Formats: sequence, structure tokens, C-alpha cells
Amino acid sequence: MLNAPLSIDVRRGAVAGLGELLADKRIVTEGRVAIAVGPGQGDQIAEHVRETLSACEVYRVADGSVDAAVGLGARLRAGSYEAVVGIGGGRTIDATKYAATLSGIPMVSVATNLSHDGICSPVASLVHDKGKGSFGVVMPLAMIVDLDYVHAAPPRLVRAGIGDVVSNFSAVDDWLLAADECGERVDRMALTVARTAAEALLHQPASIESDRFLTVLAESLVLSGMAMAFAGDSRPASGGDHEILHAIDQLFPGTANHGELAGIGAAFCYHLRATHLGSGADRLAEILTCLDRHGLPRFPADIGLSVEQFAEAVCHAPQTRPGRYTILEYLGLDKGATLKAVEEYVQAHGG
Repeated sequence: MLNAPLSIDVRRGAVAGLGELLADKRIVTEGRVAIAVGPGQGDQIAEHVRETLSACEVYRVADGSVDAAVGLGARLRAGSYEAVVGIGGGRTIDATKYAATLSGIPMVSVATNLSHDGICSPVASLVHDKGKGSFGVVMPLAMIVDLDYVHAAPPRLVRAGIGDVVSNFSAVDDWLLAADECGERVDRMALTVARTAAEALLHQPASIESDRFLTVLAESLVLSGMAMAFAGDSRPASGGDHEILHAIDQLFPGTANHGELAGIGAAFCYHLRATHLGSGADRLAEILTCLDRHGLPRFPADIGLSVEQFAEAVCHAPQTRPGRYTILEYLGLDKGATLKAVEEYVQAHGG
């Protein structure tokens, strides 16, 4: 398997090229392809594929759980498929990546929304009995983003990807902090790609109604995925911001989606940096402006949490990623200091 996609196609009508892509001998040689679809637009796209590949079989992925992914993996192994196409949103694609990895076959990603960087990354976020976990997987061998389908997706899911991308800034700074404090090795290529993805999106003046903006968002999400592939883990796109995200998911499930939580987590981490390290105030202002421009949550109340609940999640956050060193581990704030920090964040920035 390669560490970078063979093909990335982001445009209107891109799904029409899926059959041609699957004819690439580097992906399949005999046409034995499985299609995994989730709720929503997956069935419609699967019909396009059937017109070209009559032998393909469609499997439905009920949700983004480990059980669903393992079940799909068993079907893929039993069918002796050469490749699997995952069609849908982040949960469907994550489950398909995991199933493809279990089966030892390549996976093609067809994203119907742009909610987070899982559309092209070596990490799958899946629900299990104890909550939600991140699992290392082989990243998609090729990917398609058809902007016609993205425009038809719920706007909230599309906007969420913005929060996931801008959180790269926080992840990168946490990585550099870990290098300074703990001697952690930094992959400069991965770091540069992750930061470039965020910079490309941060000041884009258009909105998700614009094809140009959606193209930049899709490409930024792909770059984030590639940064993780270069690094060999999620480090360049997951820092204290994602620790907070996972803590909220564990303590207050269903509060908000991945990208929304990543954005607010990144903003709060920069508040901590500005307050305790004397750096990051400018970046915080940029991130808050970006989140506000696109209607994304910035404060605990925006996601239905009280200041106390958000502070509880921040205290719990380091436990979600044992061994990962971020601004949260560096400061080691106790419960009282964390609550004070959240209160100051809300008061200082207008929440």
C-alpha cells in the first residue's frame, strides 16, 4: 500500500469518474469490487458504480462502530474482493477504512460531506463499548469528492470540517512543545503539511456555498490526512484540542460533532497559551474570527455545555490520550484552576 493517494478528484460531477478510476490496474485487475454505503446519499452514488461494474456488491454500514466495521471486514474477506469503495460521511468512511485494513485490500474513499479529515487519513474514529477510540488504518488509495453531493449534504456537517482543519494549528504547536519539553521527535514534513492545510483555509473569505471554498476545504482535509500518514500517527492533526474533543464525547456524548468540538478545543488551547505562555493571542483571534465567520461553536454554551461541564471535560482530557504531551499536560491545571481558565476564556472573548 502507498502512503499517499494515487488519485484525488475534487469537482462537480467527480463521481462520474469512479468507474474509470476503478479500472486502474493498480487498484483492481478483475473487477471484484465491494461498495460500502452509509445512510444518506451512498445508495445514489452506488447506482452510478453499478452501471460500470456490474459485478460489484453493495453492503450497508449501519453506523461508525467497531462492530459494524468488523462485520463489514468479515464480508469483504468472505467475498475475496480486490478493493472496497466507501461512500458516505465520516462514520461510513472510517468504518470502511477499518474493514479494508482488516481484510488487507485497498480502499477508495467517496466523500459525501466534509465533516472531518477522516475522509483521507490513516486513522479511523469508531465507537465501541467504552466510548469512542482512534484506530490506525491504511489510508485510502484514492479519493473522490463530488461537490454536487457535498452541496446536498447538511450544511452543519460541511462546516464542521473547518473546525477540524484549523485545529491543526493547535496540534502543531503542541507537537513542538513536546519536542522542547520531552525531546519528542518532530517530522518536519508532516508538520509543514498540516500547518499549510490550516493556513490555506483560515482566511478564505467565501462560504460553504462556494465551489472554490469547498475545494480548498476538501484539499485541506486531504493534506491533514497526508500529514498523519507522513508522521505515522495523528500527532500533526491532534493535540490538546482533540483531547478535549474526546473528553466531551466521553462525558457528554451527542453534544456536538467532531469538527465542531475540534474548533472550540483549539480556541481554548490557544487561550491557555496566551494566558500562561504569553504567546498565541494572535492565532486565537484568527481562529475565533474564522469559527464565527462560518457559524461554528466558539464557547461552551454554543454546544449546550455549562462552564462547569466544559471545565470537567478539560480536566478529563489528558486521560483520553495517555502518553501524548500537549499544553494541557504542560500546565497540569487542577480543577479549580481549570474552571477559572474556562471562565476567563468566556468572559474575555464575549461568550
